[in-house]
Amino acid sequence: MSRKLIPLNLSDVSTFAKSVRSQLSNQDGLPSHLELLNILAKAAGLGNFQNLRATVKGAGDPAPSPPDDKLFQQPSDINQRLVERIARCFDKGGRLLRWPARRTDQIVALWILWAQIPAAREFSEPDVNILLNERHDFGDYALLRRELCDLGLMTRTPNGRVYRRVERPMPSDAAAALRLILR
Repeated sequence: MSRKLIPLNLSDVSTFAKSVRSQLSNQDGLPSHLELLNILAKAAGLGNFQNLRATVKGAGDPAPSPPDDKLFQQPSDINQRLVERIARCFDKGGRLLRWPARRTDQIVALWILWAQIPAAREFSEPDVNILLNERHDFGDYALLRRELCDLGLMTRTPNGRVYRRVERPMPSDAAAALRLILR
């Protein structure tokens, strides 16, 4: 995986250097890599390195693309074994009973959860947590929330305050599994 470049723009190098020197003088010994990144971000006027990364990430980035486009293509025929395997992970109400071990099964399970999220609506992080908690039994809503965002089925603002469902055509395997679960 290639490393994403994070530019650091400075309005005054002299003030930046003084701030770095001041922070380094308060350190006992050499700072760790993360401590040094935090020192540089603070000297640039940000709270810490994560704030710097968030500002770069949110500045004009296009909507996140799915990690693997073949996951979102409509297959010509439905994989019935996959559909039945996924259906066993859900109860009749569409609640996810357990997190599947196989990545392909996890992706289909996420699509089924995605279908249960109201469209064209903004959610706060606590609202998403409640929504996901109501739709699974294994107690890890954070995993589901993260996976939905990583897969491109939901987006969130850089600060994580607003979540939105991303509208996409549902893969036929996931749609078939959802029909089997809810019948």
